[in-house]
Amino acid sequence: MICINLESTDPFFNLAVDEYLLKNSKKDFLILGINDRALIIGKHQVVHREVDTRFVTENDITVIRRVSGGGTVFHDKGNLNFSFIVNSEPGKQVDFRKYTSPVVEFLSSLGVDATFEGKNDLKVNGLKISGNAEHVFHDRVLHHGTLLYDTDLAMLESSTRKDKGRYETRAVSSNPAPVTNLITILNSVLKYGDNIFEFKSLMMEWFLKNYPGSEIYALSEVQRLAVSELAASKYKTWEWNYAYGPEYYFNSQFAFREREISCRLFVSDGLIWECELKGYDGLKKASKNLIGCRHMVKDIQEVLEKEFILSREFDVYNLF
Repeated sequence: MICINLESTDPFFNLAVDEYLLKNSKKDFLILGINDRALIIGKHQVVHREVDTRFVTENDITVIRRVSGGGTVFHDKGNLNFSFIVNSEPGKQVDFRKYTSPVVEFLSSLGVDATFEGKNDLKVNGLKISGNAEHVFHDRVLHHGTLLYDTDLAMLESSTRKDKGRYETRAVSSNPAPVTNLITILNSVLKYGDNIFEFKSLMMEWFLKNYPGSEIYALSEVQRLAVSELAASKYKTWEWNYAYGPEYYFNSQFAFREREISCRLFVSDGLIWECELKGYDGLKKASKNLIGCRHMVKDIQEVLEKEFILSREFDVYNLF
């Protein structure tokens, strides 16, 4: 197994590494990486349904879609990400227990009793420490997961949406679960330090020792350029991160200028194709100009400003 210890903390680049090596190599890889703060959504999810749009926008949190399915996960420099990219036999490619098993063994070596539960989670004492997702490409499989080491759990909680009932869609929904950080458990078991980069090195050393023939590998300059190009052309684009998701209807009721407003939007490919705002004539007129607009805070603000609707009274997040 080839082991890559990513030095980059750029989530766009690091997600692109997974896809590039999945599709452009026939070797088996283990990749360990730590990302700057970001919300990573599943391939078949609707962004605004999964993230708290107000909180994410006001706190400038990056949102990126990954190539694998499953639910939304929060990354920051307190979270360790691991990826296995391996050749696989047809019919045996999707196997969450198989690819989380070595992670469980590693944690066990530190005195942490982690168990595989549900479809794709690792838990300790009933609390989630790891979410996992997979993507199959021909005869290869990408399995990647998180390890909550010292993540900002308050930020994780605040950045994900709780009120999903306003969205009608066939999109995959996340299944939130109570979580905990490994550092709390490790401190009680081993009085372990609080440096995630040391923890990352410890995990890499364990794999090198327990998987004979494993070796450290660094991406070549050619590979790094190719990954950077993939990050720029795909993972940094609105088309991939927001427009790719399934179509949806958004329904809400809110007060504006002492009137009760009802809103119904139909969004496909990230664009508003149907818009109905009832209860105030000014908004009713503006709704016509929202047709063809991207369902994004800045874009809607610009349309409403032109209609002289956007005032201190109006909260654009009512449309999310």
